[in-house]
Amino acid sequence: MNLQIALDRLTREECIKVLRETEQFADWIEIGTGVIKEYGMSIVREIKQAYPHKTVIADMKTCDAGKHEAAQAFEAGADITTVMAFSANKTITDTLMVAEEHGKQIMVDLLGITERSRVAELQALGVDLVSLHFGKDMQSEGQMGTDLFSLTQGYSGLKVAVAGGINIDTLPGVKEKRPYTVIVGSAITGSDNPYEAARAMKGLINQ
Repeated sequence: MNLQIALDRLTREECIKVLRETEQFADWIEIGTGVIKEYGMSIVREIKQAYPHKTVIADMKTCDAGKHEAAQAFEAGADITTVMAFSANKTITDTLMVAEEHGKQIMVDLLGITERSRVAELQALGVDLVSLHFGKDMQSEGQMGTDLFSLTQGYSGLKVAVAGGINIDTLPGVKEKRPYTVIVGSAITGSDNPYEAARAMKGLINQ
C-alpha cells in the first residue's frame, strides 16, 4: 500500500520544506492542482528532478484537451497525471494514448461519480488506476464514509487510490479496505511536525 503525500494549497517553499522532511516516507508525491495553477509545469519539473526515484503525480484534473494536458504533464516529468471521470470518453482515451506513448500512467478521479456503471465504462476504455475522492468542500460537511468504496468493489484489475481528509485516526478504517494508494494532504503538510506525521502514517500503513 503506497503513501501518497499531496502538496496542496502550499507555496513553492512550503512544498520543498515538506518534501525534505517527509521524503523517506512518501512512495508517491502529488503536486496538487492549486500548486500547478500557481507555478505551472516548472514546479513539476523541479520536484521530479529533485526526486527522480519517486513516483510524481501531476494533479491536472483534466476534463478536456486530454492530449495536450497529458503531454504537458509527462514532458515536465510527471509519472502519472489525473483526469476527471466525468470527462468525455474521447478525453479519457486520448490521455491513455499519450500515457502509453510516454510510458506513463493516468489516474482517473471519481469525484462526483455516483454510479458503478461509470467505473465499468472506464475500465472498458482501458483505465486501471482510479481515485476515490471525498472532495475538500465535501469534507467541510462531514467525514468520508467507507461507503465511498462501494463504487469500486468487485472490479478485478482495478487499482484504487483514496483521498479525502484522511488522518491518523481515520486511516485504520481506510486501511481495512485495502486500497492500492492512500493519499494524505493536510494531515501531514499542515502538521506542526510533518516528519512525525508522515512517519506515523507510513508506520500504520506498513503494520
